[in-house]
Amino acid sequence: MANYSVQNKMDDTAIKLVHDWIEGHLDASDPAPMYEIFTVWKCKTLQNWKYLISTSLPDGMYFEATYNGDKHIWYLDAYKKFDHQNIPDPADD
Repeated sequence: MANYSVQNKMDDTAIKLVHDWIEGHLDASDPAPMYEIFTVWKCKTLQNWKYLISTSLPDGMYFEATYNGDKHIWYLDAYKKFDHQNIPDPADD
């Protein structure tokens, strides 16, 4: 049961990092939007955690939250999706 609570703590922290980033980057002159934050993918390897996180906001942002267990520090990267293309596999030609 102890591992489950550690996982919940890490999950909650990753989501909070994204929440705080979003709240710090919203335009204060606009009404506060309603949105959801969700984990797309996560992985724990040894003492390290990695999360890919997105939101229901229509801004095209996604986030990578990484916990370095050796240094006991979180990193947050914010990305914006600019394009999506379907590219056929050249081996199918």
